[in-house]
Amino acid sequence: MTEHVFFLVGLAFLLAHEMDAVRLHEWRLLPVLSRLDDRVGFLVFTGLHVPLYLLLFFLAFNADAGTIRIMIVTLDVFFVVHVGLHLLLRNHPCNEFRSLFSWSLIVTAGIAGAIDLTQAAAP
Repeated sequence: MTEHVFFLVGLAFLLAHEMDAVRLHEWRLLPVLSRLDDRVGFLVFTGLHVPLYLLLFFLAFNADAGTIRIMIVTLDVFFVVHVGLHLLLRNHPCNEFRSLFSWSLIVTAGIAGAIDLTQAAAP
């Protein structure tokens, strides 16, 4: 995975963003979770990340090279799309992602994913 250093950078920034997302009540922006009160929304939002992280780590440490490659490309694309989602939701009344710090986490993950995708496509 050392040839995917930008993927690792993107992943680190996305994971840090997810920590920030808990602080900033990101579940309020999500269609189903936004209906929950904050106590339950926090529990569900945070709890849903456990199986996602488990799957991510399991694949990263146990999957064959082809599966790992699919995971990396899929997450790289997500890093980029995720920036777009935050741009689309920037005026949402419950959006608390306003600081330079929050946006730095989001955008840096997207840039790193885009760079990794570009490098992966190079011969």
